[in-house]
Amino acid sequence: MVKKKSLLNRFIQLPAIAFPTISPVALSLGPFNIHWYGISYCMAIGVGYVMANASVKKMSINISVSDLISNVILGVIIGGRLGYVLFYDVSYYMGQPWDIFAVWKGGMSFHGGALGAFIATILTCNRFKVPIKQGVDLLAFCVTPGLFFGRIANFINGELYGRVSLVPWAMVFPGGGTMPRHPSQLYEALLEGLGLLLFLWVILRWFYKPGRLFLCFVMGYAMVRFFVEFTREPDTQLGLLALQLSMGQYLSLIMILFGMVWAYATSRFNIS
Repeated sequence: MVKKKSLLNRFIQLPAIAFPTISPVALSLGPFNIHWYGISYCMAIGVGYVMANASVKKMSINISVSDLISNVILGVIIGGRLGYVLFYDVSYYMGQPWDIFAVWKGGMSFHGGALGAFIATILTCNRFKVPIKQGVDLLAFCVTPGLFFGRIANFINGELYGRVSLVPWAMVFPGGGTMPRHPSQLYEALLEGLGLLLFLWVILRWFYKPGRLFLCFVMGYAMVRFFVEFTREPDTQLGLLALQLSMGQYLSLIMILFGMVWAYATSRFNIS
């Protein structure tokens, strides 16, 4: 009892950083509201398009970047939504299946979106007769800015915040009660977004080999996400699962397994 009280006092006395008051609406034009989340999607698409155009020259592949981006966007939306429904709240949507289409209410899964983008890229590569390894390399390199902008939007919205923490930079989020918490969205923005982007750029610039970017992205993202999840508040409807791991961590472990299988299959069966 004494230890619990002492720990509680430490939280109460901790001078947490105040969450910056930023409206989710970036700009209002009459009846229309432009949200930061929408801006983050536009930034991700725009920067990804520019990077893809530059990268196809480096990789010497002949593919329509516009078609690839359009197909990937569709794959991300469909895969991300279905992934959230199946992985995070299937019981709710079984009772109210019409809400599956209510994407404006929120609820997207990165892992589901990644799978949708992966399938869309393979289909596009088959259409343009482009080697699959190079196609998914292009995908891996160009989605990293989207991870950065998306997590920044999560932070602005005050959602997907971290667990209660004593670190000096902990923040009190509007929807997270009175206790200071990890700004886990910023961890993910820096590590999954900028960190992976820099890592993949170095590989593309000096160590490129078809298939290497994709494999490094899959393994790198999965490992970073697995460890960052220890600082992130688990989804309310799920909580922590077996072994005190979150759904995001289990999906990241599956992602690592996928990367290992992909590396073996592409070398064993000589997939180009």
